[in-house]
Amino acid sequence: MQQAPLAVLPAPALVPPAKAQRPPALVDVGGKTDVALLLPLSGPTAPLGRDMLDAAQLSLIELGGEDLVLTPKDTHGTAEGAAAAARLAVAEGARMIVGPLTAPEADAVKPIAQAAHINVLAFSSVASIAGDGLFLMGILPREELTRIASYAHSTGIDHFAALVPNNAYGQLAADEFSRAVAAAGGTLDDSEVYEPGGADLKPVIKHLAANGKFTFTALLVPETGAKLKNVVAQLQLADINQQKVRLLGTGIWDVPDLGGEPSLIGGWYAAPPPDARAGFQDRFRQAYGHVPQRLATLAYDAVGVAAVLDRTPGADFSAAAITNPNGYAGADGIFRLREDGTAERGLVVLQVEHAGSSVASPAPESFNGGAGQ
Repeated sequence: MQQAPLAVLPAPALVPPAKAQRPPALVDVGGKTDVALLLPLSGPTAPLGRDMLDAAQLSLIELGGEDLVLTPKDTHGTAEGAAAAARLAVAEGARMIVGPLTAPEADAVKPIAQAAHINVLAFSSVASIAGDGLFLMGILPREELTRIASYAHSTGIDHFAALVPNNAYGQLAADEFSRAVAAAGGTLDDSEVYEPGGADLKPVIKHLAANGKFTFTALLVPETGAKLKNVVAQLQLADINQQKVRLLGTGIWDVPDLGGEPSLIGGWYAAPPPDARAGFQDRFRQAYGHVPQRLATLAYDAVGVAAVLDRTPGADFSAAAITNPNGYAGADGIFRLREDGTAERGLVVLQVEHAGSSVASPAPESFNGGAGQ
């Protein structure tokens, strides 16, 4: 039986939005549908919060109907502030909460929203807090590593290794990569850990290289910035290079100047489709005069989900409606929200080039198969 088409978020002609003002203590939405927006509008992460607020407003104007209202609330970037904002949202009669930004904030909001039977679309990527009405818009390392391992194996790579920093992200990447390689049908030959602050990685890399007798042909290096360049430079000295081993990365490789490090050229990483994000960035720049910070796309897409649900006849803001298996298409490509609260993404595999990146494997066009699967 043919499935229903993807629930695509359309992109009508741009109408430049007005800057949102902070709401008073209680908001009268005049009988319209209230979606509370919890963001850090003060404190150290306020610049990001303001970009996400602007992206949310852009989404509302492009995608929302006349009956949908956003009521922004400042979390101050703290769990306590997020909890207070959630209680205010409940008091005002919000139908859904979009935000907050971080895992501690989302964890503080969760019981408040759950008690009020309100679902939450938060921006965290910490999978352990998802579920029970808390849905995560953040892009999970699990999704990225599953995509990159599957694609690498499809090209004939059977033997993998990982070189990860000794921190929470490195451990998560190592664990998820091990699962992803096994699921793809490959073998993880080695997994090495180094101290992220250490300049000399020679002992760890020497063990990884095994005196030139290593068997793997793909190596995960979940690092970024100057630390990534330091790692790959020392790999080169150990004769682990792109001619022998394909370097693999996670979403933190998704930065503009990656090709400035020659040792990384030819490396692969999984990320949202750049074309979708570029279109969002162009419209955001037209409306607000600057390019938004990277995570602004999450706010655009979360409000887009609310807009789709609000204008769908007979739909509501229930978990069953949110987890539409056909999914959504937005500024970070296609995605759908699972019953466990995490997001499944249609990711592209990108190859590092001298200037930017090229597409090694395109993203799927739907969750019914196709390119990139």
